[in-house]
Amino acid sequence: RFEDETNLRTHLLLDTSKSMTFGSLPYTKADYAKTLAATLGYFLNTQRDAVGLVRFDERIDEFIPARYRIGQLRRIMLALEQPAEGVSTNLAQPLDQVAERVRKRGMLVLLSDMLAPLEDLETKLSYFRARGHEVVLFQILDPAEMTLDFEEPALFQDLESGREVYIDPALAREPYIARLRQHFDAVQTSCDKLGIDAYRLTSDQPLETALGEFLRSRLKTVTKSVSRARRW
Repeated sequence: RFEDETNLRTHLLLDTSKSMTFGSLPYTKADYAKTLAATLGYFLNTQRDAVGLVRFDERIDEFIPARYRIGQLRRIMLALEQPAEGVSTNLAQPLDQVAERVRKRGMLVLLSDMLAPLEDLETKLSYFRARGHEVVLFQILDPAEMTLDFEEPALFQDLESGREVYIDPALAREPYIARLRQHFDAVQTSCDKLGIDAYRLTSDQPLETALGEFLRSRLKTVTKSVSRARRW
C-alpha cells in the first residue's frame, strides 16, 4: 500500500490537434506542450514513477502504457518528437478511450489548449475522479490568442475547419475576449467542482513557472501519502 501511494502511474495526455500548431512566437503551442510533457516525464521518471504517453486529436493517435523500465523514457521522447498532425480537437472520445485502457489508479496529466466544446468534459473527468485517478490540467495558449493582438483587418483561417473569416481586430477584440473568458470560466468551474488542479499557461511563460506550482503540489501529495503510510 505504501508503494501504491508513493509511486504513481502517470499518463501524459497530449493534444496534437491542428489548433495546437498555432504560434505567434518562433515556436508553437504544440512545441511548448511537448517540451512541458518531456520535462514532466523526465521528472516523474527520476522519481521512479511509471510514465506513459497518450497522443490524441479526435481520437487516440498513439498510446504508450505507463511503465518504469529501461528504455521507457526514450520511447516517450521519440513519440513527442512526432509533429502535431491531427485535425480537430475532440476531448470526449479520446477520454473515453483512455478510460477503457487505463484501469489502475494513477495520475492523468492533460496538456491541451482546451479550445473545443466543453459539453461532456465534466462528465468525462468526473469518471476518472470517481475511479480514484488524480487529474491535472495544463491549458496552453499563445499570447496572441489571449488578446487578439493584431493591428490590421485580415482574413483569418480556422486551423481545424479550414474556414476563412475576414475580421477587424479592433471591432472583434472586446466580444472575443468576453467569450474567451466565459470559456475559461467554464473550464475552471468544472475543475474546481471535481478537485482538479488546473494551470492556464501562455507559451511565452518560462517552463519553470509552469512546473513550480505542479512540483510543489506533487510534493505535498507525496508527503501526505507517506504520513498515512507511517500511521498504518
